[in-house]
Amino acid sequence: MDFTRRQVLKLGTVGGMGLFLAACGGSSEGGEAAPEAEATGDVKELTFEPGKLTVATGNPAWEPWVMNDAPESGEGFEAALIYALAEKMGFAAEDVVWVRTEFDEAFAPGEHEWDMNIQQVSINEDRAKAIDFSPAYFRPTQAVIVKADSPYASATSCAELKDAVFAVMMGTTAIDYVKDIIKGGSDEGIDIFNNNSDAVAAVDNGQADCLVTDTPQCVYMVESEQLSNGVVMGQIPGTEDPDGLGITLAKDSALTPFVTDAMNAILEDGTVQGLIDTWLKAYTSDIPTLA
Repeated sequence: MDFTRRQVLKLGTVGGMGLFLAACGGSSEGGEAAPEAEATGDVKELTFEPGKLTVATGNPAWEPWVMNDAPESGEGFEAALIYALAEKMGFAAEDVVWVRTEFDEAFAPGEHEWDMNIQQVSINEDRAKAIDFSPAYFRPTQAVIVKADSPYASATSCAELKDAVFAVMMGTTAIDYVKDIIKGGSDEGIDIFNNNSDAVAAVDNGQADCLVTDTPQCVYMVESEQLSNGVVMGQIPGTEDPDGLGITLAKDSALTPFVTDAMNAILEDGTVQGLIDTWLKAYTSDIPTLA
């Protein structure tokens, strides 16, 4: 996908600034949020279904994280990442089993009918009290999309968006970013939805003015016309996730040390950066940052 095509797909109106690739490169440093423990025993005997690695993702799973809502294809950044991680842990591709959950189940405490969950969950201290995280595999920013004919479409600063109504997904850091950076600490004008599909629909039908989510997902929503006549206005300043995104597991899971070791290995050998370059580069470049 080249930038000319992207401009045709409605991104040209916001101009280009290559501000995000450096952040992508930082992912290789990894941020170990998982507790340190030794990986012992046969990992294949420790999984929810012995011999299989059961992985949960979103319902639906969005591009470019998962292409065509088909994680089993191994196409898309998070889908490909899971297969690389599984191989490093000793699982064959055919031993990976995919299931679907809502976003908030990914960091809900307790036992689950899956071994790990991957759907752009930001690592933070509160969540880490209830679940385990893998080392960070990516550090996204947040961006804003609107309809091209919206009165807010020409905004170039956060201040110009203060009176807009924002659609955001439940449980995401986007809620706090909109409240703190755009709304000056106010909850007014922030509508929360169960998933991003509902949030997109709210903007599409005029219930909300803007949608905020991870920058790669914003670009996909516009390019794929999930939001008809949409534009990516820009990234929200100060939203690069300092702790990054992590795979989630049950608290004190016996699998956590294996996942930690495997993730650190594919971070260090360049596998993760290669997947970022393959699947995310076109979705994170040429996006301006709002003032």
